[in-house]
Amino acid sequence: MSISNSERRTVDTRAKEHSTALRSGSVGVLGILFFVLSAQAPLTGIVGASPLAAALGNGAGAPGAYLVVGAVIAVFAVGFVAMSRKIRANGAFYAYVTAAFGPRTGAGTAWLALLAYNTIQAATYGLYGAAFSGLLASVGIDVPWWLPALATMAGVQVLGSLNIELGARVLAVLVGLEVAVLLLFGFTVLFQGGGPEGLNLAASFSPAAIAAGAPGVAIMFAVASMFGFESTAIYSAEAKDPQRTVARATYLSVGVIAIFFAFTSWMLVSYYGPSQVMAAAGAALESGDSTSFVLGPMVDLFGPWAGVATGILLVTSLLAGIVAFHNGINRYLHSLALRGSMPAAVARTNRHHAPAVAAWLQTALAVALVAPFALLGLDPVLSLFSWFSGLAVAALLVLYILCSAAVVRYFHRQRETGPLWQTRIAPVLGAVLLIWVLAQVVGNFTALIGGSAGTAAVLLATVPAVFAAGTLVELAIERRGGAAPGRA
Repeated sequence: MSISNSERRTVDTRAKEHSTALRSGSVGVLGILFFVLSAQAPLTGIVGASPLAAALGNGAGAPGAYLVVGAVIAVFAVGFVAMSRKIRANGAFYAYVTAAFGPRTGAGTAWLALLAYNTIQAATYGLYGAAFSGLLASVGIDVPWWLPALATMAGVQVLGSLNIELGARVLAVLVGLEVAVLLLFGFTVLFQGGGPEGLNLAASFSPAAIAAGAPGVAIMFAVASMFGFESTAIYSAEAKDPQRTVARATYLSVGVIAIFFAFTSWMLVSYYGPSQVMAAAGAALESGDSTSFVLGPMVDLFGPWAGVATGILLVTSLLAGIVAFHNGINRYLHSLALRGSMPAAVARTNRHHAPAVAAWLQTALAVALVAPFALLGLDPVLSLFSWFSGLAVAALLVLYILCSAAVVRYFHRQRETGPLWQTRIAPVLGAVLLIWVLAQVVGNFTALIGGSAGTAAVLLATVPAVFAAGTLVELAIERRGGAAPGRA
């Protein structure tokens, strides 16, 4: 029986409406790098973390913590990249752990990833809302912090429903501007020969300097600065030449992030002087405006305009991070739906080949996480930002450790004789180093979140609870209907 043109158009339209395909070959190494750097929100990391790391951590040795953590993550990335060459899936951690340990452990991992990414995005909304409302207050407009946060959720939802190239272009502009202003500051201090005590590499990067004070606090913030580098693999389905693109983007991201944060924070130490930086950071925290630790030197070197410009860029930095996490979470949800661990409708893409249904679900999750803090009148920075960022770091480290174990298990089961460094030695060494880092985070968790020991215990308990919930849900799915088509 023949099909009329009108009927054919109807079929084609329905096929497009229910498509689950992402746009392949739409992003290259630099595009992925911008997504990763925007997730780090460089200006936010420097302005928000530097005073805390210097005052509560190891003082002048804080820059060295970025290199230590960068080295640990680089070792972890060896096995991570080896898996990305064997398993092409936009679920990253979820796909890798599933391939090694099965769908139940994989589902628990997926839930942990969603916990980490959604809570760090919600934390960023808290800091974003506070920064935006403060910026408006400086020109005489008073609005509650949650109003710009809610309006931005709507805008990010629209952006997330468009194609990935538009997102990459927007992030490239925002990230470029914030990196430029930080490099301007850094190179100005460098070419001036530092501050009152000059340039002193040993004061920030020697083992003794890094181990001084409470290095665990500085290490925690260094881990947070790396948050999102693993999203290189999340975009494998949309990457140009995935095997090479993901590997290059991963190593480039780790190197750029570690060196950039270490250099910029070292220039801050040099500006104040190694013997005075801890006191200066403490004074900024006590003043109630911790941003003055970074904005003060900006104004001193370049004039009042620099303070205003940096304040605006801080807001756009946070916006870039929010967009990046929105895109990453969408693709995790999309991958889960393709594998049958979520309703099939979540995998549907729109005419831009963007995961539109997943985008709506992610926005709903953001509202659900942020709304209670607004309704209860809790502080968006001291409560929402600090609590959820601490929880996200703890969950992320557990994900890294699970992924390292998955690399060893996968290549052992496949009986592959690949390079031992990539398939055995680096993953095991990475797991050991990451366990040490996790111990530092747990031991300093109360200081990290700025809350009570009880709050810290509840937040930390969320990590194993969410993992167990994901495993139980997967078990229930298997018992009810068996494994879905396409599930690993």
